[in-house]
Order: sequence, then structure tokens, then C-alpha cells
Amino acid sequence: MKKYLSLIITALILLPCIAISQENPTDSSVPGAAAQTQGNTDDQLASKAQAHQNTLEILKSIVRSKTTLKQRMDEKKQAMDKASSETEKQYLSEELAALDKQMAGAVTDFEMTATGVEIGLFVAKKKERFDWQDELLSLAEPGIMELKRLTVKARHKSKLNDELTNYQELLPVAIKARNRIESLIRQTKDPALADALKDILPEYKGLESQIKNKVDLIQLKLDEIERQEASVINSTQDSVKRFFKTRGLYLFLAILSCIGVVLLIKFLYRTLIRFVPGYKLEYRPFHIRILELVYRGITVVLTVLAVIALFYFVEDWVLLSLTIIGLLGVVWAAKHTLPMYLDTSKLMLNVGAVREGERMMYQGVPWRVKHINLHTLLENPDLGITLRIPISELIGKTSRTCDTHEAWFPCRKNDWVILSDGTRGGVTHLSHETVELVLRGGAKKTYQTADFLGMTPLNLSVNFRLKVLFGIGYGHQEDATTTIPDLLSAFIQNNIEKEGYAQDMLNLRVEFAEAGASSLDLVVIADFKGSQAPIYNRLKRSIQRWCVEAASQYNWDIPFPQITVHQEA
Repeated sequence: MKKYLSLIITALILLPCIAISQENPTDSSVPGAAAQTQGNTDDQLASKAQAHQNTLEILKSIVRSKTTLKQRMDEKKQAMDKASSETEKQYLSEELAALDKQMAGAVTDFEMTATGVEIGLFVAKKKERFDWQDELLSLAEPGIMELKRLTVKARHKSKLNDELTNYQELLPVAIKARNRIESLIRQTKDPALADALKDILPEYKGLESQIKNKVDLIQLKLDEIERQEASVINSTQDSVKRFFKTRGLYLFLAILSCIGVVLLIKFLYRTLIRFVPGYKLEYRPFHIRILELVYRGITVVLTVLAVIALFYFVEDWVLLSLTIIGLLGVVWAAKHTLPMYLDTSKLMLNVGAVREGERMMYQGVPWRVKHINLHTLLENPDLGITLRIPISELIGKTSRTCDTHEAWFPCRKNDWVILSDGTRGGVTHLSHETVELVLRGGAKKTYQTADFLGMTPLNLSVNFRLKVLFGIGYGHQEDATTTIPDLLSAFIQNNIEKEGYAQDMLNLRVEFAEAGASSLDLVVIADFKGSQAPIYNRLKRSIQRWCVEAASQYNWDIPFPQITVHQEA
């Protein structure tokens, strides 16, 4: 069956060309066609007369060539009777067989030139054995034969051009061989050698004559083809008009019938499905999906049947045959893609690996499967976008149930985030392709979504915590874990209220952190609402400033790194 696949594709591509190339290329009923035909009549008659004269000349030349060949064959037969060795007889037999083959070719050329048709058409063909594949494709025979008919002239012309080139290359060689033999005959003084050369001279003269006849015959055929092509070009306008009156009209009616069947079945389906329980649910139940799958299958079948019925009733067997070829091509392709169709059917019935309402990963981003159909809808609530993809993209993927509190993306638009590379900015654009951040000062930075997620963004726009370390000297060791944390906490709380951050502060604590090498370290823990995320660094600097002001007010010693040197006694 593979050998017919190229014919199937070619049939679908060349359909309009086939429709145009109907029989009777001229139509006298078209206005102006009769006048155009009358205008070309004289030229055509003159051309035909010249062609007939050329044909007669070629026939005369072939008759002369046949006479020469017959004489040479008689000479070879006589030489065989006189031959004294088997080697000589075998050599003469081979030459006689070659001459006999040339004679058969000359007879064929004479008949073809005289009749103007291929004589092989009248030869009885051998009965072919039964082949079920050929019988199956017999339905498509009209379309295939139409395709062959379209290309037969081009293939025949190409073959004739190749033969003409070949004979034109051989002709100078034959002339050179004949001239050399004649030159040797004139120059030799040996009678025996002259007789031997004269014996082979007629053979090469006949070969030269035969090649010339072939060149003239092929050239005559090419001229006839060019005249026919000119006639076809002149009648193209009539062919186009006739196409739109016949096959063009049938194709238009076929398209209308397809559209009509699809709309009618869709209307009936939409009307009947309203009476089926569960059709309004967000996630369609199984029986609704079965009905939809059946509806799509019936639509395809009835559409194809409508086209076939139309071509059958108008009795356009070529279009009907090409339709059958297209169906065979679809069936052939479906044989290899059947597993994919089965997976697609499972997905549409919501019993596959991906199901509606569940969570799946696509292009590195989680999505909720909103609706599975030939074009599936995916949505991401945090990104705020809906993606439409073909159902084939779901093959090979899986989905899972998700928790109601599970996040769909680390951040949303207008959130402030800190990335692992230290970048802090507000999110101005989000998609499954890129994320854009605006930094403090107005600069913008864009990340590929996959790179952005790889930097584990810290979202500050819900709530965030600041931890600020502050060290005091060991001279305050007695109060470092008791009174000093309370004094520092009260001082910072007072300044937070004074500078207007109190309403957005959720918690404030000052605790002893550790005894460092040069200081006793305290940690200030401050929790703020996400509305203060844009001034995240400013709050951190303010806490440091308030710690220094508290140390100045309460005379706390702020140490610096020291190195103690012990001298040996």
C-alpha cells in the first residue's frame, strides 16, 4: 500500500488541475470562442499541410532504410553459408540479429509515422492475476488514470527530448565513421583491403541513415506536441469557464454540504443535550463526554457521506474517485496513529492521565485543568492567565488533585520579592514565559520564568520579619540579659510610633542573642505587614539607627573588634 501513498497526496494537490483538464477543450457556446477558432483555422491548416509533407519525406526515408537493411541481411545470410569456422558464423549471426532488430524498429517506426498512433495500444495484454489490493484500489482508478493522463504528455515529451539528444550525439559519430571508411577506400591501393572496406561501408551508411530518420521522426513528434500545447494554451480561458460550470460547481456544492451537515448536527446536538442531566456542571460527567465524542464521530461520518453522495448523484466519477483516495490516505495514516487517537479519546472522556479540575505542570508552571476538549483550557489563578493548547499536548503528562490552600505561583502582580541573588523588587508583569521586576529607583529587571523560580523568591507582600543584631560592651554584662533588652525594646517602640510605622508593625521583641568575641549581642526581632515591603531596607536601617540612639541615651558602650596580646613573664 505504500506505493500508492504518493499518488494519494498528488491527487489531493492536483484536484483543481484535474477539474480544468476535462475533454473538449473548446466550447463554441462561449461568446467569442467561434471567432477565435476561425482566426486560427488558416494557420492550423497550413501547419497540418507542412506536417503531412514532413511525414511523407520521413516515410520515404524509412522505406529506403528498410531496403538497405534487407540487402545487408541477405549478404550476411550468404556469408554465413560460406563461412568455414564456427567463430565466424557466430559473429555473423550476432550481426544478423542486430540487423533484424534494426529492421523491426524500422517497421515499427514506419507504422507509427503512417498511423500517427502508438501501435502498442492494439497489442493484446496478458491477463493479470487477481490481487485484492488492486481490486480495493479499483474504486480509485478513475482518479489515478486522470492523474496519469495529466502527466503523460509531459513524461512523453521529456522522453522524446532525451532520445533526440542521444541520437543527435550519435549522428556525428556515425558520419565520422562513414567518412573514415570512404577515405580509407580512396587511399588504399590494395584491392583486397578495398573490397573488405566496401563490404562494411553499407552497414555504416545504413546506420547513419537510420539515425537521421530517428532524429527527424522524434523532431516531428515534438513539433506536433508543441502545436497541441499551443492549442491548449489558447483554450485555457474556455477550460476555466467550463470548470466553474461543472466541477467547480460540484466542489462548491460539496463545501456547502459539509458546512450544512456540520451546522445541522451541531444545532441538533445543542438542542438535545439540554435535556440530559448534568450538562451545565462545570466539570462534565462521563455520560456527557460520551455523548460529545459520539457527536463528533457522527459529524465526521455524515460529512464524508454527504460529499460522496453529492459526487455520486452528479456522476462525477473523477471527484468521487479522488475522495475515495483521500479516505484511503486517512485510513492509512490512522493505522499508524491509532494509539494517539486512543489516548486522545481517554482524555476527552476524562479517564486519562490528565483530568479536569486537577493540577498539572506545563512549561515549568503549575496549571489547573479547566476544560479538556480538542483545545484544552489551562488556568493559573495567581498568574491571572488562561492558556489554550491542543489536546495532543496532554499526551504523556499527568495531573493530580490539589489542596485548596496550595499556591499556584510564589507571588502575584504588585508583590515585592527578594531573590537568592539579592535582587529586591516589585512584580509588574507575570506570565509562564517571563517575570518583570521594578527595583527601587525605577529600574526594571526581567527574568525567564524558569530562572525566576530557580532563585527561590521570598515574598514580602504578606508579612515579613526583620532581625537586626546589635552589640554592647562586656562592661554591661550584669544588665545585658535583664534590663537592657527591655529598655531597648521600649525605645524602639517609641520611635516606631513616632515615625508612623506602629499600625503596620505586628510584633517587636529584643532578646539576648549570644556572647561574642568582643561584644554581648542583642537581636531586635520586628514583624511588619506586607504593605511595608517597599521600604524593607529602610526599616532595617532605622532599627540600627534607633539602637545607636538608645546606646547614646543610656550610655551603653558599643565595642569594636579587639585583639588581646599576652606577654610571657
